[in-house]
Amino acid sequence: MSRLQVVSGKGGTGKTTVAAALALALATEGKRTLLVEVEGRQGIAQLFETEALPYEERKIAVASGGGEVYALAIDAERALLDYLQMFYKLGSAGRALKKIGAIDFATTIAPGVRDVLLTGKACEAVRRRDKQGRFTYDYVVMDAPPTGRITRFLNVNDEVAGLAKIGPIHNQAQAVMRVLKSPETAVHLVTLLEEMPVQETADGIAELQGAELRVGKVIVNMVRPHLLDEAAVRAAAGDRRKEVARALAAAGVPAPTKLVGPLLEQAAEHAQRVELEREQRAVLAKLGLPAYELPLIGEGMDLAGLYRLAGELRELGEVFA
Repeated sequence: MSRLQVVSGKGGTGKTTVAAALALALATEGKRTLLVEVEGRQGIAQLFETEALPYEERKIAVASGGGEVYALAIDAERALLDYLQMFYKLGSAGRALKKIGAIDFATTIAPGVRDVLLTGKACEAVRRRDKQGRFTYDYVVMDAPPTGRITRFLNVNDEVAGLAKIGPIHNQAQAVMRVLKSPETAVHLVTLLEEMPVQETADGIAELQGAELRVGKVIVNMVRPHLLDEAAVRAAAGDRRKEVARALAAAGVPAPTKLVGPLLEQAAEHAQRVELEREQRAVLAKLGLPAYELPLIGEGMDLAGLYRLAGELRELGEVFA
């Protein structure tokens, strides 16, 4: 069972939306899920129609069956202050370092430190237990960086561990990697049925597997319904144009003859889209990973749409559990 669910994908594929819907879907029947944002875009707050998230774990939604979704926007500077307090007991000295700019330097200039802090905070939430010894969260869902950066983001802890052979930094990096490279973690990739996102998904899978990071599922987002197939378009575009016009007239459509051409053009575009999607499905099938499709929410992605998408994921049962 993967308790850390990492969601990545090419920009524009809706990875943040899928991550939020997945958090809702997992937080069912009394489960508790933490939804983590690491890019500082406040995309989670926008989806749940709430104010900007602070650097604290805050309940933002109640899922089906009374489950709870908490959210955390991880700030690298605050995470470093936590780290300095945890391992070095700096307290006010750490805050003094922030005033003189040392914290900003460490999180923007020092190689790998920023990503170690971000992934480390998420992994800490995965391992955390309450006073009764139970996990604080049943699942942690991370809205991770895009596919092109995800492997380096997750694997940077290895680089830091190699630089620091001993001490707290080394131990922290190793502890994080034990979580990220264990069955506790699965990296899901979100794509569209388009050539560039599918190719980037294929490249991302190869990179993740090369770094020994476990790839979970491919989530095909915003799938449009198939209204016409190519055979139907060819039939209508041939010697049946008059029949199409008569059918429009019978339906009470004014000036049906003028509409036949534009309608057939739209139908042809739809058929071409269907064929392109068929080709991309074939590419995804060759990747050797399970792929699941989520429908396009035509009315736009508001809070109601997010819950609807979570319902679609819930219907997949134990797929992501």
